[in-house]
Formats: sequence, C-alpha cells, structure tokens
Amino acid sequence: MNLILLAENEIQKDHIEHLAELSGASGMDQIDPMNWRLRHARPHPEISSYCFERRIDYGFVPEDRRFSDFGLVVMDMDSTLISIECIDEIADMQCLKPQVAAITEEAMQGKIDFAESLRRRVALLEGLDESALQRVYDERLRLNPGAEFMLSRLKENAIKTLLVSGGFVFFTERLKQRLGLDHAHANTLEIVDGKLTGRVLGKILDAQGKADWLLKIREEIGLEKEQVIAMGDGANDLKMMDVAGVSIAYHAKPVVREKASYALNFVGLDGLVRLIEP
Repeated sequence: MNLILLAENEIQKDHIEHLAELSGASGMDQIDPMNWRLRHARPHPEISSYCFERRIDYGFVPEDRRFSDFGLVVMDMDSTLISIECIDEIADMQCLKPQVAAITEEAMQGKIDFAESLRRRVALLEGLDESALQRVYDERLRLNPGAEFMLSRLKENAIKTLLVSGGFVFFTERLKQRLGLDHAHANTLEIVDGKLTGRVLGKILDAQGKADWLLKIREEIGLEKEQVIAMGDGANDLKMMDVAGVSIAYHAKPVVREKASYALNFVGLDGLVRLIEP
C-alpha cells in the first residue's frame, strides 16, 4: 500500500519523515509540496492522530489503483459539492435559520430520522415566496474548493457523475446543467401561487433513497461495486457510502469519518484526485 498525504499548505519535511518511520515506508515521493506518496507503507495506530493534529489528510491506497478503475462518482450536494446547506439559507430568508439549522445538525449527526427532520424544516418555510430559492442560488450557493478541478478530471477519465441529495431539485437541476453532471436526484418543494406550502411532494429522498439511486445508476452503466466512489458528509449519506466500493467523508461528522474508506478533513474536493491517483 502507498500512504498518500494531502494538505492545504506545504507539508513539513520532518512530518513526512516521521510518518515514513511510523509506517515503515520504503521510500518517499513528492508529488508537490502539499502532496506526498510514501511507498510500501503499513498502518500504525499513531498515524491518524498525528496527521489530524497537523491538518494533514491521509489514506492508504493500493499501489496499482487508478482513476480508470472507476466508472461512477456519487456526490451529496449540501456541504459536500457546495459549501452551504440550502434549506438553512432558505430559512434565513424567513429569519428562521437558527431553528432550521438546529434540526439540520441533529439530522446530520443521525440523532433524528432524516425524513421527519425534513418535514419539520420545510413546514417552517410555509408562505415563503419562491423567489427566495433563486436568491439563495444566486447569492449564497458556492462550490466547495476543488470542485471544478475534480469534475474536470472525472470527465477526462469518462467517469459518470451522480448528484443525489436530500435537498431540493431546484438546486440539483441547476447544478447539473451548470457543471455538466450526468445524473441528479433530490426532493421537490410544493409551490402554489408562487409560495412555498411547507410540504414536500412525493416520497422523500432519504438515506435509503440515495443508496437506491446509486445502485440504479450503477446497474444501468453496468458497473461492479468496486467501480463506484461515494462522497458525503452526514449520517444521511452512510447508506449510499456503504454500497460503494470506495467512500469519502468530506469535512464530515465524526460518525461518517469513522465509517468511510477515507476522510478529507482539511483539503478541498480536489483531494479525491490527489488521493486516488496522485
């Protein structure tokens, strides 16, 4: 296995040497000042805490792994592909952000059922003018760092993309068109006479729904589990991450970091590229 090291800034040489010693690495390759490969490395119980304390992301990656091994990347939207939780920002238009954000946080940590949390949050938006959705998209929605680089590399390698969200179609469809994503699925807010009714149309796309869409698209493309990467940050992403060959916890809650194949706690989404094929 290779031990891949990633950071926002240049990784100090003494950190590299200490990690090489801990892992018993046979050699060290500098990809760039923020990205190193330690060859033929082995896990060590001190590596995780050492890296976390120094804001270094890491992963043990098979030496022969390449992007060409994969055919599908599945991404959560809120706080994964983009930097905001859309429903929290919509609620801010109603001066209800603290109340909605508190429910969002409980759901992200897995403390309450996602479907119930979504119903409770959306109910608070009753009466809001639908123009608030466009304002959030235009004024507040931003891609997370490294998103465009990651997506360009996926396209270069003919890897399909699926954006699957417990958020709303209003945002996923716009991102799909803007970024050239292959598939996008989310929930639909009910709007009557230009106002949000406080209800979601149809069956709520929850954790199981995300996993189901991953499996559906995977089967349509004709891929094996090992050819799929899933990325998320909250408890609602765990089921889809479980049915992927490789799972990435992106700036995620502890419950997600613990169960993911790899955790990107500090670097941007370009960390996926630098991790899998540095």
